[in-house]
Amino acid sequence: MSRKVLMNGAYVAWSDATVHISTHALHYGTAVFEGIRAYYNDEAGQSFIVRLTEHVERLYRNMRVLRLNIPLTKQEFANAIVDVVRQNALKEDVYIRPIVYWGAGTVGLYPYGRANDYAIYVEPMGKYFDDIDAGLKVCVSSWARISDNSLPPTGKFAGAYVNNVLAKVEAVQNGYDEAILLTKDGFVSEGSGENVFLVRNGTVMTPPTSDDILEGITRDAIITLSADRGHKVVERRISRSELYSTDELFFTGTAGEVAPITSVDGIVIGDGAVGAITHELKDAYFNAARGNEPRYSQWLTSAF
Repeated sequence: MSRKVLMNGAYVAWSDATVHISTHALHYGTAVFEGIRAYYNDEAGQSFIVRLTEHVERLYRNMRVLRLNIPLTKQEFANAIVDVVRQNALKEDVYIRPIVYWGAGTVGLYPYGRANDYAIYVEPMGKYFDDIDAGLKVCVSSWARISDNSLPPTGKFAGAYVNNVLAKVEAVQNGYDEAILLTKDGFVSEGSGENVFLVRNGTVMTPPTSDDILEGITRDAIITLSADRGHKVVERRISRSELYSTDELFFTGTAGEVAPITSVDGIVIGDGAVGAITHELKDAYFNAARGNEPRYSQWLTSAF
């Protein structure tokens, strides 16, 4: 079955889901987007969208920053996402990409006078990282994380992701799986597409939102899961050297899920194996996301 894409309220075939060459977002990055996972539970015969409400809330917050406006309420947009998943009826894990953007028009930075367009599509997605079970090899990027005074890092703004792409390409071409970016002041910020967590002496630590991180929805879930399992959770500034000396280290993100890190810049983390708390939180997250943990059922929206 050919995949369907919802564009401005109408379904089109995957091959016809195109934009005009003069689209403002293509030239200047004036788009906001989300990445949302839906996990298919074979036993239940259902596809569960994870934290749909929170993703839509974040999308609409970011739309205000770029002065984007579409004729749908947040609930209507959430309903549209559910319908796209249902229309495509993929009985496997999928990634959902809603995007809202300034549309076609004449050349120029000022976007007003153009349409505010939107699209929603899904694609199959298993593991984002090939070596996630063995643990990732990461490096500290030579690229500093963008700061809020130049371009908002807290949301998913298309133009801002050039920063992430540069870090990712540098890491992969140098033989690593992923990069960790530092703030302009030299403190740990995040990965190219993930938040960072450290575990030391049983305490789970992660950089605060003031250190130019994306306000990650999976990050928030892991903080909740950690606290619910009796782990102390601390949000604080983290120095680069702490990456090398911590007991456990892992990424979180919608695409990357919970991804253990076993080395940074060639320095082995802990004993080089996936840590016990990382493993515990990874299992807890997947149980919740696949609908196997009733305590977190409010995080899930059934698509079919």
